[in-house]
Amino acid sequence: MSLSQPISTALRTTKVHLSRLQELGIHTVRDLLLFFPRAYDDKSQYTCIAELRTDEVNNVRGIISNIFHKRTKNGKYLTKALFSDETGSIEVVWFNQPYLKRVLISGKEIVLSGKAKFGFGKLSLQSPSFEETKKEQTHSGRIVPVYHQTEGITSKWLREKLQPLLEEWVSRLEDFLPEDIRKENDLMDYHKAVKEVHFPTSEENLEEAKKRLSFDELFLLQLKALQKKWHWQNVSEHEQKPMQQHTDLGNFLKNLPFELTNAQVKTLNEILTDLKQLYPMSRLVQGDVGSGKTVVAGAVMLNAIKHGYQTALMAPTEILARQHYQTLFKLFSPFGINIQFIAGSTVQSQKEQIANDLKTGTIDAVVGTHALIQENIGFKNLGLAVIDEQHRFGVKQRDILKSNGSPHLLSLSATPIPRTLAMTLYGDQDLSVIDEMPKGRQQIITRIVPEKKRMDAYHWIEEQIKSGRQAFVICPLIDESDVLEVKSAIQEFEYLQEHIFPKLKLGLLHGKMKAKEKDEIMELFKQNMINILVSTSVIEVGIDIPNATIMMIEGADRFGLSQLHQFRGRVGRGEHQSYCFLFTDKKSDEGKKRLQAMVDHSSGFKLAEIDLSLRGPGEIYGVKQSGIPDLKMASLTDSITINLAREAAKKLIDQDPQLSNYPKLKEKVKEMEEVFVND
Repeated sequence: MSLSQPISTALRTTKVHLSRLQELGIHTVRDLLLFFPRAYDDKSQYTCIAELRTDEVNNVRGIISNIFHKRTKNGKYLTKALFSDETGSIEVVWFNQPYLKRVLISGKEIVLSGKAKFGFGKLSLQSPSFEETKKEQTHSGRIVPVYHQTEGITSKWLREKLQPLLEEWVSRLEDFLPEDIRKENDLMDYHKAVKEVHFPTSEENLEEAKKRLSFDELFLLQLKALQKKWHWQNVSEHEQKPMQQHTDLGNFLKNLPFELTNAQVKTLNEILTDLKQLYPMSRLVQGDVGSGKTVVAGAVMLNAIKHGYQTALMAPTEILARQHYQTLFKLFSPFGINIQFIAGSTVQSQKEQIANDLKTGTIDAVVGTHALIQENIGFKNLGLAVIDEQHRFGVKQRDILKSNGSPHLLSLSATPIPRTLAMTLYGDQDLSVIDEMPKGRQQIITRIVPEKKRMDAYHWIEEQIKSGRQAFVICPLIDESDVLEVKSAIQEFEYLQEHIFPKLKLGLLHGKMKAKEKDEIMELFKQNMINILVSTSVIEVGIDIPNATIMMIEGADRFGLSQLHQFRGRVGRGEHQSYCFLFTDKKSDEGKKRLQAMVDHSSGFKLAEIDLSLRGPGEIYGVKQSGIPDLKMASLTDSITINLAREAAKKLIDQDPQLSNYPKLKEKVKEMEEVFVND
């Protein structure tokens, strides 16, 4: 008998129920044993009849008697009974449950669970759930597990099937965690943890079980990441020639029209130290909007080029990629560097020429979108790959670029991630943080604008534009939507041009436009030939217009905090005071909290922590893109367990990187990788 055998061999149930279990992802015995509850109801305390409450669910233990069943005048089925304990009696009523005639036995001791209701001058229990008393209760008189459900598969059904199955099968589950790690971290025995998480014997045991199972998941993630990092640094085919600091790098830094911040200098030094190693770098640079990540990347690219290597920078959108290209073109121009741009909109003949020049080595640096990882693109000597906004790319996409001769890898992110979460999402990379803004960057004044103040805001914006400034207006959708009551970019553009700002020049930008159209609009906006740019979230990153000082966001509640912060970062790049106006017609508490956080905080790192606590990591950081499987028990916000798991995994990898002495653990990591690859 094996845990991987079909669930149909261990459960007596119908084909319909088996089909429904498959919808929940339960195919084998192991799947059911590890189908953990999503929540718990504490029904461990009994209430006596004399103390029943109408405002909460009561669990009452007593004797049922005087049962009678009848049909009412309108054809409904009614069951009534008397329920008693040592403190009194109460009437119990069930509606339309004729099967009770077979299961309710007068004189039996049972447990009822439900709310008491007052009517016709007396208290009664209406349609409570019930269970016969026994040595170990399943649905009452305990902390009761609540599961994800589907049609025909209720929590009650799952509890009834799981309880006997656990007793028979749980001891066959293999514990892959080394005993010394379990003891060192004071973790519950695995089999006990699985039993306790399904049917807790106490609140304390439930917490210990959760701790153990959460640790397991996070430990495996950290182990996989650190093993990948070790492999990247120690496999001979990845070996690199140490790259010293080139003299031209000093000239590059002197030529900059500004001085690097201390955080930029620290990050640049960390990267240059990585480049001196015999193995390829894999580093993530996090920095708030406008903190100067691109300049640091440019310095490192120049250093690699001057050592005879090619470099590539990949960005998720064409607008962002083009912005990087233009910035780097200016920075590299005094040094005779051949830098090219490639994207989906690049004409075919030009793409072919760039592909050929990359293979022959005549191009030193290339900036592009996903076009950089197409089949026909190759490099003669790629020494450094830079990936911007890496969470926008899938793991396989990032790996394609890395596979071109095992280059040094530098990832950039303007989406700040709390350090403990970054250790889990990107645990195979070293981390640098640029947490300091360049001198002269002003704090952007942010306001939530109520609907009654909308026209005042429009008048104020018009006055600002008349004095030479420019503005963005962001809308959540491109076209009108009957489902989502939000302003679309196209609709808003037409309305503002016709009714609000008829004397001003407005432009429209969205993702469905052709690249040439986008470039033309952006060029006109840069030259201040467009006063107000109405756009979708396509301008979230990479737009640098120093004269734009107003960011107006419609339907602000529909964006996450990190995204709102990205929008806000598109202004405040010049010498003039900048403003961000948030418009919303929603009144939800969470929406209010998020928008108020934008008003109260200017730090992207602080906002990331708030966003994480409100929305969780999946939505914000593209967890699926990071190759992290669904976690059943662990939370990516649990910094304490993440740190413990990281330390334990690091210690183990330092001793035995290939896990040769831990075959069960090695198999589990391999299993995990297969799930990820097939995802």
